[in-house]
Amino acid sequence: MSRAVQTEPVAPTEHEVHQAEESVRALARMVPRTDAEMIAVSPTAGTGEHVIIPTVAFRLLLTILEEMAKGNAITVVPIHVELTTQQAADLLGVSRPYLVKLLDEDKIRYHRVGTHRRVAFRDLMEYKRATREARRRTLAELTAQAQELEMGYE
Repeated sequence: MSRAVQTEPVAPTEHEVHQAEESVRALARMVPRTDAEMIAVSPTAGTGEHVIIPTVAFRLLLTILEEMAKGNAITVVPIHVELTTQQAADLLGVSRPYLVKLLDEDKIRYHRVGTHRRVAFRDLMEYKRATREARRRTLAELTAQAQELEMGYE
């Protein structure tokens, strides 16, 4: 069964927020405390039927439900999706002109479709991961310097 790719955020209704809260409570008890690769879920109680779901997918479902329970909009994007510059900027939380600047500086890979730039989701997430790691390293260096200079940080 194939489904259309949903790249637009889906905001939950108030009823869906409450349903997500209940679902999280019920499903969280089913997450194995071990490294099990699969979880058996009984969709229809009492029938003996069950569905085997990869644990990673089950945990992703819980994350989606947790965000819905907070009233947050959700977007699911397959790794192979190509994004417009506006979609990429939105995912990074920056302006489109700033994203275009990053593209022009070759900080994020992209290609052109006619006159339009397209960014692979995987490349965008790699940039995001790399910048997050660089920030962590810089913060660790600043913390170490502050401790060496006895600036009151321990």
